Amino acid sequence: MKGLSRDRLWSILVLLPSVVLLALFVYGFIGRTVYVSLTDWGNDPAQALATNPIIRWVGLANYHDLFTGFLQLRFRQELVNTIFFTLFFILGCLGLGLGLALILDRNPRGEGLWRTIFLFPMSLSFIVTGTIWRWMLQPQGGVNQFPTVLGLPSGTFGWLSSTDSIWKFDWNKLPLLTAAVVGLVLVWLAVRAARTGDRTRTIVAGLCAALLLGWALFVGPNVKLLPAPELHGFNLALIGIIIAAVWQMSGYTMALYLAGLRGIPEELREAARVDGASDVGMYRFVIFPLLAPITLSAMIILGHISLKIFDLVYAMAGPDNTYTSVPALNMYLTSFRQNQFALGAAIGTILLILVAFVIVPYLASAFRSEEGHA
Repeated sequence: MKGLSRDRLWSILVLLPSVVLLALFVYGFIGRTVYVSLTDWGNDPAQALATNPIIRWVGLANYHDLFTGFLQLRFRQELVNTIFFTLFFILGCLGLGLGLALILDRNPRGEGLWRTIFLFPMSLSFIVTGTIWRWMLQPQGGVNQFPTVLGLPSGTFGWLSSTDSIWKFDWNKLPLLTAAVVGLVLVWLAVRAARTGDRTRTIVAGLCAALLLGWALFVGPNVKLLPAPELHGFNLALIGIIIAAVWQMSGYTMALYLAGLRGIPEELREAARVDGASDVGMYRFVIFPLLAPITLSAMIILGHISLKIFDLVYAMAGPDNTYTSVPALNMYLTSFRQNQFALGAAIGTILLILVAFVIVPYLASAFRSEEGHA
């Protein structure tokens, strides 16, 4: 133990149990899940529960089946549901949270009471929220009966049971769309890096964007995941779940934005007014740019929540509503109702990868920022 001071050795010994437990019960189980996703436990549910089940190594066959298999249409629609849910959930929470924060920042009468009211939904679990909103969104009651208060006919929209969908696209176009979107994001990153003078990032992002956009133009149109067109879109039954989720989490973004607004020095606002900036100009050029880090943090956290949402969907629409289902719910049903552990593990691994795409770049950026300030 030469070279280790007494304090450093003591620190290592204190942290060692936590590191061992984390490695075993988090990363160990992640590794086990990935391994199971690369195997086949057979089609017989009873055989999967046997003392010594017959397990065969099949590599990426389960993933191939999920994205191109004839029987996995539900999973593909669930991925599309997750994309739309994530998009509208984040936009709703950010927009409503920012609006509430701007109102409270003006110190209205009873601010403490209003702040408590707006934050209260966040203290509820998604199960409680789902139960409340499931009752409110029943076709024959709740929200649909509100127009009768104004003397109008009651509503008939199926908030959780609608089978209509909009913005449909062919699943075969998914690789092309994904490459195009990621390519445009990389172009934006390259332009941003060029403005800050970061030559390395500009070159790397620019080359990756050129490769992706080139693939999207010349190769992507010829890629076919399925032998026939398979249309997916935004199911209108998701609207009710999005409303409930935004209702619960917008208070969280309000608290973040309000803390950010209260942390902006009054001198900056006064300087903007002295320079002749209107209220709109002050918010556009002074306040909103200073809130950008808070917006990014909120997007990361909300995106993480939306990608692995399970309990809210289960409580509001049940496990068998394919129009509102999400991959996390499918993973549960596939693993514990159908005993297809390998396929369920593959779905879980896909969710892990999606969450990692959201979390890891943010953590890497935060780590670099901390190193820069050190």
